[in-house]
This record gives sequence, C-alpha cells and structure tokens, in this order.
Amino acid sequence: MKVSTDSCIFGAAVAEYFVNKALLADGAKYYLDIGTGTGLLSLMLAQKTSPFIDAVEIDAAAFEQAAQNFSTSPFKEKLTAYHTDVLQFNTDKKYDGIICNPPFFVGDLESHNEMINAAKHSTTFNLQQLLTTANKYLKPGGVMAVLLPYHRVTEFIQSANDHHFYLQQQILLRHTATHAYFRGILFLSNIPGEPTLKELIIKNEMNIYTNEFIALLKEYYLHL
Repeated sequence: MKVSTDSCIFGAAVAEYFVNKALLADGAKYYLDIGTGTGLLSLMLAQKTSPFIDAVEIDAAAFEQAAQNFSTSPFKEKLTAYHTDVLQFNTDKKYDGIICNPPFFVGDLESHNEMINAAKHSTTFNLQQLLTTANKYLKPGGVMAVLLPYHRVTEFIQSANDHHFYLQQQILLRHTATHAYFRGILFLSNIPGEPTLKELIIKNEMNIYTNEFIALLKEYYLHL
C-alpha cells in the first residue's frame, strides 16, 4: 500500500490539530486509528503527541507491516497494532481522538485485487459503521478526524449530524490553485462548536510545493 500525499497531509493536519486543541492536549491518554494500513497516520501522530495509540487493521499483511513499522520506530512504547475488524474490536477504553482514512471510493471502478478493494472501497467498512464505532469509543468532547473524497464531504457531515457529531474544522485540498478540490479533512466532535473552514493548495503554478504545504509537512518529509 503506497503512501499517498493526501494521507501525509491528513496525518500532519491531525497531529497539528490535536496538539493545538487544549481539550486533547490537556490530559489526553488514548487515540484510536481505525484501518491503520501500514501505520503511517499513527506514526505521524506519535511523533507529535504523547497519548498511547491503538491501531486496528483487518488485513493480515498490512497489520504485519504496521506492527513491524511500530516496533522499529522511536515511538514504539506508545503504539499498539491490533489485527482485527474494528467492528469486533473489544476494549473498555474511551478515546480522546479517533482518526480514520476510510475505504471511500464508493461506486468507482474496483480493482481485481481484494486487498486493494478493502483498502480503497467501502466493501468491508462503510461510513455509517465508522460513525457508529466513533459513538461507541469516543469520549465526550473528543474529536474524530476523517479524510474523504471531496464529493463525499457534504454527505458525511450530514450523516455525522444524524449521529450527533458536529463539524469543528474542515480543510479542503487542491493539487494547484486551478484544480478543483479533491479531498476533504474533517474534524468532528460530539459537542457542538463553531466550525472553521480552510483550504490547502499543494503546489503553485511552477509545480513547486507551496509554503503552506512545506510548513505542515517539513517535520515529516526529509527533502523539504
């Protein structure tokens, strides 16, 4: 499973938001990464924050890679990988933050590779199940962060409201200033708030990373 630019932006944005949000920074103990894949988001979050992170992954090969990545990282004491379907995940913990880059390409052309389908399509875990899971495990006042295709942002916000989750911040991503939005990063809480709306443009007209992108990713990308 390749590391994508939008996933890196998501991981960095989540870490920044969790660090800057006083409710999570003050006394937060646990985060949950749903569908961790190879562990990228958990590792980026662990680099910036102190809570323990439980990372759940249903695919055996991805779980093994995540567990290996965790064990060789300087943050290994904070990271635990679980090979299970999150719908069967059994814990008494309540989490201060939940992060998920879900399988979201509903209706798009699917791959013949079942592993890729599970990672990229809503074949094994859908957004309604994500909201139900978040309701089960998120602390009052906690934050859920989700990366979605732009065309599903409005739909998800409406579904989230039905599950008593409320938008806190929205970041829309463009490849360049002349491109349409292609991804949305949503931060939601079970306590209503006044949402902030932002956008991030990845590259300028000279095909060079923007200052905003560099500022967000410089502590993760070796070449920035």
